[in-house]
Amino acid sequence: MPSDGPSYSPAANPRCSVNDYFPEESPRGCDALREIFGNPFRPVTLSPSWRTDTVLTLATQMYESRDFGAMPILGDALQDAGCDSADVLDHCRGDGPHVRGCWVVDQVLGKE
Repeated sequence: MPSDGPSYSPAANPRCSVNDYFPEESPRGCDALREIFGNPFRPVTLSPSWRTDTVLTLATQMYESRDFGAMPILGDALQDAGCDSADVLDHCRGDGPHVRGCWVVDQVLGKE
């Protein structure tokens, strides 16, 4: 451990956090966790009525191709199907990163 860096001991530095040790990695790691798990404090369950043919087709294509460029279109399709969940729609329309294991795509496809 470098002597000029933060102490690993919480007793020595009670306000230290993982960001002190990995400042470049933390935001990406958090984004990846949110991509896969969503918000654990506000879990969302997709209504079966939102799983229209269009929604299922888009989700399947993205899952199989690993190309998640159509996430905003999936958000539109979910909204057209009656989805009113801001968490779902904002996630679909957000910048991502979107990867295989995306909590919305997995829920649409029933892959929990």
